[in-house]
Amino acid sequence: MLRKLIIGIALLVLCAGIPAVTAIGGDEGWYRVHCNVDGASVYFDGQYQGATSGGSLYVPVYSTGTPYSTIRVERNGYKAYSGSLPSGPAAGETRDVYATLQPVETYGSIYVTSNPSNAAIYLNGNYRGVAPLTITDLTPGTYSLTADRSGYQSDYTTVTVRAGQQSNVQFTLTPFEQYGSIKVTSSPSGAYIYMDGVYKGRTPLTLSSVSAKNHNIELDLAGYYDWRSTVSVSSGVTRYVDARLTPVSSTTTGAIDVVSYPAGANVYLDGALKGLTPSAGVYTISNVAVGSHTIRVAMDGYLDYTTSVEVSGATTSHVTATLRPGQGSTTGFIAVTSSPAGADVYIDNAYKGITPLNVDGVAAGTHAVRVALAGYSDWSTSVQVAAGSTASASAVLAAAPTQAPAAGMAPFAVMGALAALGLFVGLRKRD
Repeated sequence: MLRKLIIGIALLVLCAGIPAVTAIGGDEGWYRVHCNVDGASVYFDGQYQGATSGGSLYVPVYSTGTPYSTIRVERNGYKAYSGSLPSGPAAGETRDVYATLQPVETYGSIYVTSNPSNAAIYLNGNYRGVAPLTITDLTPGTYSLTADRSGYQSDYTTVTVRAGQQSNVQFTLTPFEQYGSIKVTSSPSGAYIYMDGVYKGRTPLTLSSVSAKNHNIELDLAGYYDWRSTVSVSSGVTRYVDARLTPVSSTTTGAIDVVSYPAGANVYLDGALKGLTPSAGVYTISNVAVGSHTIRVAMDGYLDYTTSVEVSGATTSHVTATLRPGQGSTTGFIAVTSSPAGADVYIDNAYKGITPLNVDGVAAGTHAVRVALAGYSDWSTSVQVAAGSTASASAVLAAAPTQAPAAGMAPFAVMGALAALGLFVGLRKRD
């Protein structure tokens, strides 16, 4: 009896170590499933066969049973492996199957840059370094990022981190605007103040909220020479300017300063091109006759700016032209001079005035110019006018030749004169 009990227990132990199969009958073979991870669950056609241990798992099958076709191997923290099984093993044969599990990414990262660089980066309020910077080993979720740099406004954003991915963040920092002031006085007082070509008021005056950099200061007062200086302004500091103006004797010329926005525009004085406005500062037209003048500022892609300027002796008048986008002028100018002056000017046979003369509003193209003066032969030419530019015509007039009497008429003229004289004498005798 004891012997039968021992044999029964032994059979139970042997059966416990043999996994279940899908069919009965026939001889037995094996699939050996190799896996790089122990404890991975193995499924054949969706049926659990056991867990890997020591790098593999033996799965017995019957060669006469219904064959398996698919395998799936899975374990927490890894991507599941799925594939097709090779043909079933014959009796006593082992077929190898290989399944490699890849770990699931559980962290993400953030790459942070800043302009300018070297901004201090804070993640959820904690300092992590200076940009450019990569913050790694972040669990998926939403984080706050702050960038700080001396002299610039702080910037803030939020970023979402995803497992296995890198999120990119670019901070563009805005500099703090720094200001100072300039206190301007003059002797005598009451002078007009221009800073960088823009009128600010009359002396004495304190200019506040002036950006911290170099500025051009100019003072104008009738009867005195213009006064100019460059002032360097620092943040939170007041600079003092005290100008001693120098009186001038009577003069017949002055100057015009021209500033344009945008820069690089053509400047015309009374229709004559003078130059281009610079990218910084002003364009100055010197030796301008005292009186009223016309300034035109023109640039491709913008509407012309035209204004009247009054020029006084030994002083500078100011023009600030803010150009508006649009189609500029399609006309130009013709400047006509003659020697001697005072001649009549005709453009395309239409009378325009007397020399010297600037004719504006002339359509772009070719035009006929004729200059006429009594006692001189007419002078003519053709000029090509371009939009926004001035074409010149300079006439040197030649004296008209004296017209002598025709030779064939002289005897008849003498005879006529003698007949008239005889008639006069006869009438006197009759009286």
